[in-house]
Amino acid sequence: FRADVFRIIATIPSGKVTTYGHIARLAGYPRHSRHVGRALQTLSAEDEREAGGTVPWQRVINSRGRISLRVPSGSVDRQAEILRAEGVDVQLDPLEMYFVSLKEYGWFP
Repeated sequence: FRADVFRIIATIPSGKVTTYGHIARLAGYPRHSRHVGRALQTLSAEDEREAGGTVPWQRVINSRGRISLRVPSGSVDRQAEILRAEGVDVQLDPLEMYFVSLKEYGWFP
């Protein structure tokens, strides 16, 4: 499952994002979105080699278009910065959470 998840994520184009749930569906496990998140939490250099290169973890967000909170807390800021550098418009919502328009930047093959 993990290897499939990382190979799928590696195909997300720069400037696009998709959801944990969509990755799970593409991997053949439509109810395993949390497992996708857990796999990304433990992504290693070896996982990236097995996936054929860099796994663009920053391009996976939640189904509401938000960057999911995680530990360490500064990682959400880093994810937003990387996405912005790729041309994705990352905004702050009224709850001070980063979000991306899935309509505009979503990748859902």
